[in-house]
Amino acid sequence: MNFLASTDWQRAALLAMIFVMVVAGVVIGNNLFVRRLAIQRRMAETMHEDQFGGAATLRSDVTSSIWTKLIDKIEARGLSLADSRADGLRAKMIAAGYTSAYAPRWFTLIRLVLTLALPALIVGLLVASGHSLSIIKMYFIGAISAFFGLYAPNLWVSGRADRRRHQVTNGFPDALDLMLVCIEAGLGMEAAFDRVGREMGVSHPLISEMLATVVLEMRAGRSREEALRRMSDRIQVDEIKAFVTLVVQSDKLGSSIGQTLRIYSAEMREKRRMRAEEKAHRLPVLLSIPLVACMLPVMIGVLMLPAAIRVVRQLIPAMGGGG
Repeated sequence: MNFLASTDWQRAALLAMIFVMVVAGVVIGNNLFVRRLAIQRRMAETMHEDQFGGAATLRSDVTSSIWTKLIDKIEARGLSLADSRADGLRAKMIAAGYTSAYAPRWFTLIRLVLTLALPALIVGLLVASGHSLSIIKMYFIGAISAFFGLYAPNLWVSGRADRRRHQVTNGFPDALDLMLVCIEAGLGMEAAFDRVGREMGVSHPLISEMLATVVLEMRAGRSREEALRRMSDRIQVDEIKAFVTLVVQSDKLGSSIGQTLRIYSAEMREKRRMRAEEKAHRLPVLLSIPLVACMLPVMIGVLMLPAAIRVVRQLIPAMGGGG
């Protein structure tokens, strides 16, 4: 070894060989470790399937999550996280996309933690930074922080629900056109929902998820009317509710579904065009606010500054001479 490291190039070659050996050992060991973990995971999944007679369900995945265990432990200690208006909160969470049964209790827990922890955190940071706080200042800071922590989750959920409704409203006319094509091609309503949901998985994932849920419920045994009404209750969009009412009435009266979809899709496209025109007409009014607030004072200053400079140059000598 001393002979190999006697010169510079021999020392560099030795170090490079050692580096290559170490890297190769790490890569081989990592591959073996990853393969072992994959085998253990497959064995665990196989044992779980053999124990429960099938693959793991969504309910079992939710039950085994960390948040769910935390909520169960908190409620086991005697603190109930159930809201007094559970039905309304559940509908709001579903409209925002949180479809888990534990979602209302997650919401209550997050709101409770923010209400208590946010004032303590802000006051603690102010005290640690050296600010002298009186009792009144601490009271107002804590009250404002608690108010923000209490209502911030509501604002988040409401904003998310509004964004989802907006996306569904803008994309549903395209889904109606595809449904019309499928029905006129000879498909039934269930097959049309399935086909349209798979086709819109990339362009409009929310509508794809909505239609896929309806198809799964109908295949599970629900009637078409019940599945569609549950869809309208989950989405809480007026256009979806009107569509469900039209489809249900067409089924009961025996009228043509294709003609109903053609008329309603034309109406929805017209509404979408009118909403776009409304936003375009509102744009000049919205632009006038920053123009008046930002550009108008600058323009007045640019126009009046030369005159002000000239007035000052003439007045100062006159006032000095008169003194």
